[in-house]
Amino acid sequence: MGTQLQDKKVAILVANGFEEVELTAPLKALKDAGAKVDIISPEKEKVRAWAEKEWGKDYPVDKNLADANAQDYDALVLPGGVLNPDQLRINQQAVTFVGGFFEDGKPIAAICHGPWTLIETGELNGRRVTSYPSLKTDLENAGAIWTDEEVVTDHGLVTSRTPKDLPAFCKKMVEEIAEGEHVV
Repeated sequence: MGTQLQDKKVAILVANGFEEVELTAPLKALKDAGAKVDIISPEKEKVRAWAEKEWGKDYPVDKNLADANAQDYDALVLPGGVLNPDQLRINQQAVTFVGGFFEDGKPIAAICHGPWTLIETGELNGRRVTSYPSLKTDLENAGAIWTDEEVVTDHGLVTSRTPKDLPAFCKKMVEEIAEGEHVV
């Protein structure tokens, strides 16, 4: 195990229907770098993945969203999948939790449809991002500057488009979390 993130505690926020590989690959990268990681969800005991075209595995929830506080974490990861961020963005507790990372300048990494939840925080105006292509208009309407790149970083905000971008996404995510808080 690496030590790049040995003193970091990272939250991965998901609801049922997250894209499985978009949780498992970042989770492995974070743990390999030495981070302590909690899977946080509005679900109480377990949360179900979506694996490309069908339901995937269930994953244990480390902390229920109702009991989670952004101040207890150094960074946040938002996997995609269509169902997952669509549920999170209408959940006020989730939006408040995500907003807490922006308020404190803490790194946030969102992939694929994950940036959908970021829109609801009102914090994307003028920020460079990427995402799954179908979110482009939504992100631009929220004031973001959307670009079609493998990975985009803007003051600790890391975004990527699809699972094929996971190697670059995970590398940049670990780098930004290691750097710590970013002032915008």
